[in-house]
Amino acid sequence: MDINHHLSDLSISLQSIPSDDNFRFHYNFPEFRHLIEELTRKSQSMLNKIGSSDHIWGTGSSFPSDIDDAYEWIVNANEDVLELVDELVDEFHRVLKEEGEDGFLKIMKEKKKGDETKPKVSFHVHTLRKPQYHYNLVVDNSNVPFEHVWLEKSEDGQRFIHPLEKFSVLDFVDKDNIENLVPVKPPPMECTPFKLVEEVKGLKELAAKLSSVNEFAVDLEHNQYRSFQGLTCLMQISTRNEDFIVDTLKLRDHVGTYLREVFKDPTKKKVLHGADRDIVWLQRDFGIYVCNMFDTGQASRVLKLERYSLQYLLQQLCEVTANKEYQNADWRVRPLPDVMIRYGREDTHYLLYIYDLLRIKLFALSKESESSDDPLLEVYQRSYNVCMKLYEKELLTEDSYLHIKGLRGAGFNGQQLAVVSGLCEWRDILARAEDESTGFILPNKVILEIAKQMPVTASNLRRLVAERSRLPYVERNHDIIVNIVRHSMQNAAAFEEAALRLKEEHAAIMANIAAVKDGTEAPQSHTLNLKDECEANGSIEIENATCVNISEESLFSSDPEEEHFTHEDENRRVKVKTECLTSELPSVNHTFFEKNREDANNSVDSTVKENGMSTGTCDATLLGNSASQGKCYPDKK
Repeated sequence: MDINHHLSDLSISLQSIPSDDNFRFHYNFPEFRHLIEELTRKSQSMLNKIGSSDHIWGTGSSFPSDIDDAYEWIVNANEDVLELVDELVDEFHRVLKEEGEDGFLKIMKEKKKGDETKPKVSFHVHTLRKPQYHYNLVVDNSNVPFEHVWLEKSEDGQRFIHPLEKFSVLDFVDKDNIENLVPVKPPPMECTPFKLVEEVKGLKELAAKLSSVNEFAVDLEHNQYRSFQGLTCLMQISTRNEDFIVDTLKLRDHVGTYLREVFKDPTKKKVLHGADRDIVWLQRDFGIYVCNMFDTGQASRVLKLERYSLQYLLQQLCEVTANKEYQNADWRVRPLPDVMIRYGREDTHYLLYIYDLLRIKLFALSKESESSDDPLLEVYQRSYNVCMKLYEKELLTEDSYLHIKGLRGAGFNGQQLAVVSGLCEWRDILARAEDESTGFILPNKVILEIAKQMPVTASNLRRLVAERSRLPYVERNHDIIVNIVRHSMQNAAAFEEAALRLKEEHAAIMANIAAVKDGTEAPQSHTLNLKDECEANGSIEIENATCVNISEESLFSSDPEEEHFTHEDENRRVKVKTECLTSELPSVNHTFFEKNREDANNSVDSTVKENGMSTGTCDATLLGNSASQGKCYPDKK
């Protein structure tokens, strides 16, 4: 019997139940009343089972007792189920239509003749099972500093010793005569041997090949929207003769074992572009520490090229037009479609050739310049400094929540600021336990909107977020969020001073912007850090802290598209402390996150004391990787 038949029977049965005055009349008779009470009990039991189903929702949401809230709960639940069905049906049809001849799933539709619209690449595949679950990836999201277990510690135990400290920058500067260097352009990718490394055997073979060469190019593809600290999804490596792509999700536990030594080997040159983030991702996920690196992004800066991106270098030096539509793709997708493999290969295939050309340019610049500074040495010094960075987990400070983009210009009072603080703590604890980015749990703009309107009932909160894209953790935790808002509002006095300071800083920044526009001298403020504001806007020149195209809207707005779908270069992390968490976390049903859930729940327990007010602190991140805190890397791609 199909679903339509069931629905038809249900509709007929419902029509037999009296309504309005007829219902009230029949309800006077015990036989009818007992049947209705039994039907009510069974219905509530069924709705509770549906609402608490981790299988359907990920986290449960009990059926409310209030009649108005119950009605909205049913409406929202129906909408969620229908939306989920629509997504699954769309995904099914998409797979049927877009599966290539080789069986790989395409992520981008082929462009039809006459279709001038750009093909869309999925930043986030909603139906994709998280690799943390699929591969049983163990992560440590606890609120303690990151332990670099593969490094020695100093004698006083206060710091980790990077293997690069044993060497001088001069140890890595080219000894060969660059003047006589003849760069050889690599053959087209179609003519170059390629290996997709998905098994340990292939990883061993790759390590052996890298041990036999003097230099190799490296790049990483990363995802941080669906994990707390971020996940390295792919590692692309190219030698002069071959290209490799390593599935670092499937081989996460083995990458460090086989590649750690070759990356640390000071006799082998590693060529990367815009390596600031790649360096710390390698440390975080694989315990890999790089020695002897040439960063072509830093070389572009020293040469003062028109642009610093890899896309620009490919176009200018290799006459290759890079397809950057996959820059923001969901790199967790498996199996990898051919077009994404090609994109990944492209990032390293030409990099050794670019490395040769840039060294020649740097050498020529040194001969032309009257300065005693050696441009090539400067590039190696900068690359050395990048390698020396160590990954750090974000830890809480008392004022970290103040760094949310858009907060300073929001003009919040103490009560509203307390709500921001409370929501930041809740989303941080939940994000750690579920291994999600805080932006996926509760985006910045939603926090600011909730704090602005301060809804104190679940129905008001639902109306507030109803027009936004799906926020599953918000939808399943309306009651918890409302409790946080209520208790935070009672703690307003503790945030009045911070609210006043934010308004003063905002006024000072706007005065500076107005002064810059008018060409007059900008007023000074000891609390103002204009460079931070520029970096938060993503429109910066990091070295000189130069801000361009500044406006109040650009500095203080928080676009949901930015929070959900921008490239990692523009994502920021902040730390938060709150004093208003009042409710326990929803359960997490993934066994390999047991430790994180325990830590999170312990943290909640420690905060829910004395009238439900928080006394503890916990870690937080606003959709990003610690390497990107307060920085942009416009030369990365």
